[in-house]
Amino acid sequence: MASWSFIGDMHIRLVFDTPKTMTINATPQDLERLGLSDITAALSVAVANIRRVYGEPIAKPWTGGLMQVQGKSPDFDSSYFLDRAFWNGLLKEHPEGLVVGVPKRGGLLFTPLSNSKAVGTFRKGIGYLYTSSDRLRVSAAWYLFKDGQWSLFQQAPKQ
Repeated sequence: MASWSFIGDMHIRLVFDTPKTMTINATPQDLERLGLSDITAALSVAVANIRRVYGEPIAKPWTGGLMQVQGKSPDFDSSYFLDRAFWNGLLKEHPEGLVVGVPKRGGLLFTPLSNSKAVGTFRKGIGYLYTSSDRLRVSAAWYLFKDGQWSLFQQAPKQ
């Protein structure tokens, strides 16, 4: 399977969609056959395909000052974490950085770093969102997107 450790406890797994399922895992041989020589090239194609099929990501108010990122399919909302163009666009409004959490596939959340009240909401709720998501879990960590780069904001708790 074509998968990589990305950041924190987050892993990237590339899959192929079919009209009825998305569970066909891409293999390193598939990527080679498609001329995708590294993770950067593979992610570029993956994000372009997600945008083409599931639309541009949209940030909508959620709760406690948090924003939720959505596309046309909740199953793929967490994939917009990889969409640097989207996050760089938000940085124009919030150059101090964005605190981002992706506790489950349908739950990509963020708030500007400067919104201390919403960061507190994150602190209280992200663990519950992660643990209550069973098989849809993605990451228990928080991330910071600043200066066009991802970094770990708060590591996932040890289990």
